[in-house]
Amino acid sequence: MASLDPDRTRLAVLGSPIAHSLSPTLHQAAYDVLGLAWTYGRHEVASGGLDAFVAGLGPEWRGLSLTMPLKREVLPLLDRTTPLVDELGVANTIAFRLEGSDVVRAGANTDVQGLVRPVEALGHLPGEASILGGGATATSALTAAVRLGASLVRVFLRDTAKAGPLVDLAVRLGVSLEVLPLTDLPGTRHGFVVSTLPGGAADSLDVVPSGPDAVLFDVAYEPWPTAASTRWADAGGRVLNGLDMLTEQAIGQIRFFLTDDEDELLPDEATVRRAMRTAVGLSPVIGS
Repeated sequence: MASLDPDRTRLAVLGSPIAHSLSPTLHQAAYDVLGLAWTYGRHEVASGGLDAFVAGLGPEWRGLSLTMPLKREVLPLLDRTTPLVDELGVANTIAFRLEGSDVVRAGANTDVQGLVRPVEALGHLPGEASILGGGATATSALTAAVRLGASLVRVFLRDTAKAGPLVDLAVRLGVSLEVLPLTDLPGTRHGFVVSTLPGGAADSLDVVPSGPDAVLFDVAYEPWPTAASTRWADAGGRVLNGLDMLTEQAIGQIRFFLTDDEDELLPDEATVRRAMRTAVGLSPVIGS
């Protein structure tokens, strides 16, 4: 494991709203296991404020995690990006690299990993997928669904006219995409659903599992459980939530902060994962 710029020990998550974020808890749990003397905080940064925030950072900063509404706004600020960022047009991670006398801003997307790994851990490989919502996380959800084996993806939106970026991405990914209004959702049975809607926004929607192996991945986690996830579980389906995603997303970020590679495993990663999940009240093992 190549540790880059050991004097860079400060990190944080940015977004708006951000006070509820459990990213500091997750990251600190991992740093403790790894023996890293890093600190990780949170900062409220609204749309339009990212450029000034990044410009004001000192040499002690190693990296940033980004959430709404900054995942697309960050792109012009990056000097280098991973292929996945280039493909999706969405980044949730910045790592500051010292290359010669220059500080390089490297961008990554670990959202896809955050969605894929928990579903894989359940042994669920869907042939079809449904996505609720059309924002930046929906872009990652579409890519995750394809990586999990979906050949058909249905996207349910309040305004189907805003589906353009998802349609374009589906063409690049070679997957069949159906764009439908949210009003078409009730009564349809689903084997795999990713709700990218804000916490509670899906509570009035009638989302029904197709059977006991069906998975609802609700990326919300505050408040939890959502009414939608409770109805799904009561109907016999399996549920993953935003903390499952956030944990795997954070593991990818820490890999990137350490090695410039979000796919290179951490030392004793299984122990790191258990510590992180326990720190935020999840079962130590995904799906148990």
